[in-house]
Amino acid sequence: MIRAIDSVIERRLLVNYRVAPQRVAELLPAPFRPQLVNGYAVAGVCFLRLGRARPARLPGAAGLTSENVAHRFAVEWDDAHGCQAGVWVPRRETSSRIAAAAGGHAFPGAYHLARFQVTESGGAISIQVRSHDGHVSLAVRATPAETFMSTLFPTLDDATDFFRRGSLGLSPSGAHGVDGICLQAASWAARPVVLSQMRSSLFDDPAIFPGGTCELDSAMLMTNIAARWTREGPLSLAGRVSAETRPG
Repeated sequence: MIRAIDSVIERRLLVNYRVAPQRVAELLPAPFRPQLVNGYAVAGVCFLRLGRARPARLPGAAGLTSENVAHRFAVEWDDAHGCQAGVWVPRRETSSRIAAAAGGHAFPGAYHLARFQVTESGGAISIQVRSHDGHVSLAVRATPAETFMSTLFPTLDDATDFFRRGSLGLSPSGAHGVDGICLQAASWAARPVVLSQMRSSLFDDPAIFPGGTCELDSAMLMTNIAARWTREGPLSLAGRVSAETRPG
C-alpha cells in the first residue's frame, strides 16, 4: 500500500451547498454527524485536476495527470482525543484508468471511471462529467469574481480556514470500514468565482433533497499548489456503510 502521493493541484474548484442537517445526517454512517455552520450542514463538489501525481519523493517527471471529482459532506465525530473534523466522500470519479485500478488497493479510496469534458478560456472554466456506470453526472461553469458571496461564510478566508481544518477525506472501505486521505497543501490560497451553471445528479435529486433542503451557496478556486496526500486509517466503524451514501 502506498503511504503518500505527491502532486500539484493544477485546479481545484470547490462548489459549496448549504443543506438541511437532517437530510445529511440520514446519508452518513455512524459515528459521523453533519458539521454545522450558521445552522446549516455543509456539502459540496470538488472538481480536481491533479498533475505530476506519483508516490512520494519520486521525481515529478514520473507523475500522472488526471481530472477528478467528488461529492463531499463536512462531518465531525468524537474519539479519544475529542471532536474531529473531516469530509465524508461517498465516491470519487476519475479520468485515469490507473487511479481507478489502484484506488482501494495501492492507495485508499475507490475511484470510478468517468468521462470529463473540460474547456478553459479567458478565465472561464466549464466541466462536464458522466461516470461510465451512469450513476453520477455533473456540469459546472465558473468565471472569476471580484467578491466572495456566501451565506455560510462571512469571508473567503473563513471558507478556506474551514476546509483546511477539514482536510481529512473519509470514504467507504468494504462494509464496515473507512479509508482516510489527508491533504497537506503548500498553500490554501483561493480566489472567488461565480457560477453560471451547476448541475449535480446528487444534489439536484428531489428524492434525496426535497425542494428547499439543499441550496447552492458559493464557489472558490485554488490553482498551482504543491500537495501531498497521505493515507490515514483504515478506521473501523460500528455502523454499516450502506448504498444509501452513494450518489446516483
